[in-house]
Amino acid sequence: MAKYKLPKSEELSKIDYKPGSTEWMDTPVTTPFEPGTFCWGAKGKNLETVGFPNARDWSPVDEDWQLPENWKSTVIEGIGERLTKYRSFKIMMDICVRCGACADKCHFYIGSGDPKNMPVLRAELLRSVYRRYFTPSGKFLGRLAGARDLTPEVIKEWWYYFYQCTECRRCSVFCPYGIDQAEITIIGRELLNLLGLNIDWIAGPVANCYMKGNHLGLEPHAITGNIEMMCDDIEDITGVRVEPTFNRKGAEILFVTPSGDLMGDPGIYTCMGYLMLFHELGLDYTWSTYASEGGNFGFFTSNEMAKRLNSKIYAEAKRLGVKYIIGGECGHMWRVVNQYMGTWNEPADFLEVPVSPITGTRFDNAASTKMIHITEFTADLIKHGKLKLDPSRNDHLKVTYHDSCNTSRGMGLLEEPRYIINNVCSNFYEMPESTIREKTFCCGSGSGLNASENMEERMRGGFPRANAVKYVQDKHGVNMLANICAVDRAALPALMDYWAPGVGVIGVHELVANALVMTGEKERTTDLRGEDLPEKGVTADE
Repeated sequence: MAKYKLPKSEELSKIDYKPGSTEWMDTPVTTPFEPGTFCWGAKGKNLETVGFPNARDWSPVDEDWQLPENWKSTVIEGIGERLTKYRSFKIMMDICVRCGACADKCHFYIGSGDPKNMPVLRAELLRSVYRRYFTPSGKFLGRLAGARDLTPEVIKEWWYYFYQCTECRRCSVFCPYGIDQAEITIIGRELLNLLGLNIDWIAGPVANCYMKGNHLGLEPHAITGNIEMMCDDIEDITGVRVEPTFNRKGAEILFVTPSGDLMGDPGIYTCMGYLMLFHELGLDYTWSTYASEGGNFGFFTSNEMAKRLNSKIYAEAKRLGVKYIIGGECGHMWRVVNQYMGTWNEPADFLEVPVSPITGTRFDNAASTKMIHITEFTADLIKHGKLKLDPSRNDHLKVTYHDSCNTSRGMGLLEEPRYIINNVCSNFYEMPESTIREKTFCCGSGSGLNASENMEERMRGGFPRANAVKYVQDKHGVNMLANICAVDRAALPALMDYWAPGVGVIGVHELVANALVMTGEKERTTDLRGEDLPEKGVTADE
């Protein structure tokens, strides 16, 4: 196969929305797939690690996907089991009226023009098989009732398009019946996993998290070593020595953040922000090197796998005897915690409802989960005047804010990050209203799709978000995109470099740390990235 080269942005922005000449059922996905538009298949060793069936090495470009002998009955029985287990799945298979309200809401459709990326049609890929085997009309009328047989070509089509859905749920905001395409994608992926069909960018992190406690497979000494190096950098910049603790029993709070913040750029600067904030507060907290991952790639695999990976956080909180949990800037961790933990596992009654030891605020919204988001905690601190902040240290930045899908639509965390940014920055500009808050566009790389081999699809999927950033870049000179998600911090830099060069990516708590005036600090001359702080009175325009 010839080496793939990503087209220039001018070429990729020429999107053809004209429908094809054949009906969608007559336009199957064929191999080989186009380079740059799909992820590599899961490695057998990773599938075997987590006990998934049909573990073997395979490639999507192969004609033979090495499906198990009983693959068809396995999938049909899997559909039947999930229709019984999940009432939402049954309802969503039956109530769609194909009104088209969702058709132009998916970022992958907007960026590619492929009709099968319309949420209504992506759902139809699965719904048509459901009709064929589970409804009287589909059994007797077949295609006339919108039903079709399950074939190897259909399986390939499922795999291709369900791994182009980032489960962002933007389409569900506009659906008059409340159909959640993310839930349909989750079921679709579950059915594919019954055949050993996953992508390695999901299966690898899931296997790592299952064995090591985090997606990156970091050993405890690597975690402590990385954080200690951050503490060294903090001391160089501020003159203040931060001394975090690890696996300390009896601490009041367990802090959990995604592993991308422990190692990746720019996530490490966000992590430095946590360390500085907690030190300045004198917070009685500890890190865990066992429950060292806030994110949950299991959520992109199956409901059961997400439950397995999430439970380690609560098991560790119980082992350490903490009162409650604070979670870092992550997306899918918070959709899992906020929307699923209450039914997946028993209530965490061994923990207490979080109460800020600094302000006394009781977070009753976490009465069930006993876990609060770091931006809730920090916004409360600022509201009560508990932090000394110098926003002028961020005057070299013109900031806009990207609502991460899972914390905005999945958690309703809309105003707290903005409140923080407005208190630590002087130059904040919103993107157009139709692209933010609950209507936010996805980064185009969520739900495990932030690999490198599918870069064209990522750039297409991220085009609507980048287009909104480009708007405020051109209108206001925005040069920094803030967010509260580790996947965003990993995926958005490439997106910005491609569509909006000159715009960087930053976590909200890196902005907090730049502005935070710490007790006993030396005169600070640089921000956390080593860039010179602006002179007093000098703005980003100058």
